[in-house]
Amino acid sequence: MREVLAQAAFQLFLERGFERTTVDDIVARAGVGRRSFFRYFPSKEDVVFPDHERCLAEMTEFLAAVDDGDPVGAVCDAARIVLRMYAADPEFSVQRYRLTREVPGLRTYELSVVRRYEQTLAGHLRGRFGADGDGELRAEVIAASVVAAHNNGLRLWLRSGGAGDPEAAVDHALDLVRDVWERPAESSPALQKQTGKQLERPLEKPVPAGGLTAGSGDNEVIVMVAAKGTPMWRVVQQIEAAVGES
Repeated sequence: MREVLAQAAFQLFLERGFERTTVDDIVARAGVGRRSFFRYFPSKEDVVFPDHERCLAEMTEFLAAVDDGDPVGAVCDAARIVLRMYAADPEFSVQRYRLTREVPGLRTYELSVVRRYEQTLAGHLRGRFGADGDGELRAEVIAASVVAAHNNGLRLWLRSGGAGDPEAAVDHALDLVRDVWERPAESSPALQKQTGKQLERPLEKPVPAGGLTAGSGDNEVIVMVAAKGTPMWRVVQQIEAAVGES
């Protein structure tokens, strides 16, 4: 019934426009009563996004069962659940995208839906990083980065009219997120491109998060290697990691 109502609604939106279509028009086209409509959708706006509640529940279930070893990879994989939802019905997804660009109220509604996905991802990361201090900040920033990367790739595909493989652009964008938040600084392709060469490791001891150590005891020396433009908080984080390991 949800699909029948959504299909009827979009037929009318395309024929008459969103603002000129009423709930009565939708139920008449679908051949059901008003009570049936409101059993599935609280408002006319909700019928434009009939699959997000199910997708949000699937994302929540996925994160609850995922391995704790790779939290950044887990939230990136969770974002791909949303991508698969859009890719399952390209025609409907492109129509919805065009409709939300034309109706400001739908754009606002869509932003609230996106925020719910972001909060779900951030909640999972807070459970891994902690809810105090930088743990909460890290969770919020990574979740926002994942959502922004996913939406960038998704919208490229939607603007093309649903042509090609949507996963390629999204995977590329999410890989950039993982480069920044998951991989050691010296192994990041982005940093290697900036420096123009692989960072050398002249010491036998493994390089901890960008820091090099030499010597032992109180005379131990820490040499910090970082790409130009690296944020100071990242440099401090790498130094702390090196000190903690030495």
